[in-house]
Amino acid sequence: MYTVAVRQSFISQHYLIGGDWGKENEKHSHNYIVEVTLEGKHLDKHGYLVDITEIEARLNATVARFKGITLNDLPEFAGLNPSIERLANLFCSSILHGMRNPPVSAVRVKISESDSAWASCRQDIS
Repeated sequence: MYTVAVRQSFISQHYLIGGDWGKENEKHSHNYIVEVTLEGKHLDKHGYLVDITEIEARLNATVARFKGITLNDLPEFAGLNPSIERLANLFCSSILHGMRNPPVSAVRVKISESDSAWASCRQDIS
């Protein structure tokens, strides 16, 4: 199994709803670090699982959608907590969307919101 990954950071804001989480209920910023990992069994004729520039382009487009905004304002989070788990799921779907026949068996997105807190989402591709 081969693995290739890229990482990028961005800043967004959010606040938690539906519970009493103290200061987390107030709008605040995070410097998120997102890491996209693709896995697959076969390399292409150039020796790549997926060209890193393609992964970076997909990640840049996804980050641009979430960068510098309040996540709660997005329709995907309407009435929901914009947790890093849900954010990782959105990144997984976005990274795969538009890739032309990716030779990958899984994509994993890990998002850190601090030095000690992170969540990930893994989607298997059939």
